[in-house]
Amino acid sequence: MPELDIHEEASPHPDVKPLHEELSYRLRQQRIAADFGYLALKTEDLGELLQEAARLSAVGLNATHAKYLQHLGHGAGFLVTAGVGWKPGVVGEAKVGDDLESPAGYAFHTEKAVISNHLANEERFRTPTLLVEHGIKRALNVIIRSESKSYGVLEVDSPGEGRFDEEDVAFMESFASILGVAMQREERDMKLREAVRHQEVLTQEASHRVKNSLSIVAGLLSMQARSADNEDVSRALRDAGHRVQTVAAVHDRLWRHNDVRSVDLSSFLSELCDQLGAAGTGAAIHCRGETVKINTDQAVTIGLLVNELVTNAIKYAFADHAGEVNVQVASTKDGHLRLSVQDNGAGLPETFDPNGKNGLGVKLIRSLSKQLGGVPAWETLDPGTRFALDFVPVKPQ
Repeated sequence: MPELDIHEEASPHPDVKPLHEELSYRLRQQRIAADFGYLALKTEDLGELLQEAARLSAVGLNATHAKYLQHLGHGAGFLVTAGVGWKPGVVGEAKVGDDLESPAGYAFHTEKAVISNHLANEERFRTPTLLVEHGIKRALNVIIRSESKSYGVLEVDSPGEGRFDEEDVAFMESFASILGVAMQREERDMKLREAVRHQEVLTQEASHRVKNSLSIVAGLLSMQARSADNEDVSRALRDAGHRVQTVAAVHDRLWRHNDVRSVDLSSFLSELCDQLGAAGTGAAIHCRGETVKINTDQAVTIGLLVNELVTNAIKYAFADHAGEVNVQVASTKDGHLRLSVQDNGAGLPETFDPNGKNGLGVKLIRSLSKQLGGVPAWETLDPGTRFALDFVPVKPQ
């Protein structure tokens, strides 16, 4: 049985119910408490839960008024955060004192339930002005707390005659216990959300810095390519710059889209194709991608592979005319994704050997295809060339 502080003197109308009425009254309280416990498990809205606690507390005690008093600390008293039966302008605005001379303050500081069945003759406390204004004659206060913190007081008030008793306190304590757990859970969830937001900010900042650093490297490679006397060296430096810029584009996408674990393949490839098309090569680059989210690491590999394939097509397929390159990613019947890059250019040279000693670009394409778990296939068209690769999409964790 919880500790009580009860004032019974000068209570001229003892509210003694017949046994069958008392039993019905207590069973009703049990049902109300059970319904409130179920609501507390369902809802994540603490404000809604507090308002319902006030309403059901009043219903369970046949009272007209109830409120949750949030303890503000630092001598600021209590704020009426939720409640029923009060005049407009009370809930969310009114404050009451939290000193030991007020019923709610006494309950909060002593951690004892306080029953005042006749406030007019109360000798222990002063009657708060708010209760006087509403004609309140009796009140019951219980503290809401967790293992480590006290949050406030749940109070039921009535302008009618009668009496609150120890069983009513037990009913109110059940509400207070549930609210204490809910408030502790809300605090923990808030701390967790703050930690997650902080981590996201740090991750975005890191990705943004990496993107900027890679862009600087790509710019330096481009500068060296322009100043190189040897055309082969210049071409190699430009190619390296394009590859670095592709990785930078992935980090730019992560920073802007606030998602570090997954990439929407369709939008990512579309942005990459736009970037390649804006390089001023004269080739028209089109992209159609499956709308699917994949792991970021896999997206980097796919981006590098598409960059290499499109760059090679522009470099070797359209020697004497402007051309067109189509990039497509589509689902297959076995749940894989198929990447295809097709051009309408000159086609593969007769000496091309996909498994032989070709240039760095083909070696890189083979290596990236292997990282994706697929086997690259080249096909000569009339006109043009098609590259195809089937691979298993890696879903984000």
